Amino acid sequence: MRDLRNYKVKAPGPVMLAGRFVTLEPYQRDAHLNALWTALGGVDAINELLRYFPQDAFVEPGAFGDWLEATARDFGWVTLVFRENASGRIVGMASYMRPEPKNGVVEVGSVAHGPDVKRSPLTTEVHYLMARHVFEDLGYRRYEWKCHNENEPSKRAAVRYGFSFEGIFRQHMISKGANRDTAWFSMIDSEWPLLKQAFEAWLAPENFGPDGTQRRRLEDIRTEISEGTAA
Repeated sequence: MRDLRNYKVKAPGPVMLAGRFVTLEPYQRDAHLNALWTALGGVDAINELLRYFPQDAFVEPGAFGDWLEATARDFGWVTLVFRENASGRIVGMASYMRPEPKNGVVEVGSVAHGPDVKRSPLTTEVHYLMARHVFEDLGYRRYEWKCHNENEPSKRAAVRYGFSFEGIFRQHMISKGANRDTAWFSMIDSEWPLLKQAFEAWLAPENFGPDGTQRRRLEDIRTEISEGTAA
């Protein structure tokens, strides 16, 4: 059994994470707010995109910016925005949330991918980079993903990225005046080497055809690695 008597890590802080498709930057209101608001659809689309977030609807970017600042000030969230390397555009965001350095636990949440990059290599690379930072740079033991149990796309994404489903917390909270049951997922440090290998094999240039279509699914690559049948 691992001796954890001297285990010690720090809470996540603002960080820049660079990949082949995307660079993650610490959110700064002056530099990012208007571009992020636009990337998520502006007033016509942002509230539908964030329908499972617990906050009230936004009618203008200032309120959205106030909410992002409040999550950092009041709860210690670290929000990162996604800059597409090819175009330089801001295309989404995610946050490190609810850090517990004493236990080596942190959650990824407030995930919002702009419509132009959903289900793309860029979004997969985002979650690879964020997980790698948690396990390799910060030394955390557990990385969590939680979502409204009615949010089927979020649950599918968690499984695709390699998080393990742990169960439903019934009547976990009241969100927007209604009950929320919360689905919990996690990955842990002992699983990361296999997950990392699968992410990197999926993201490799040779996994994509001339039209950008993936040759092998991320889930299939993980299975091949775990079974020792990977090419």
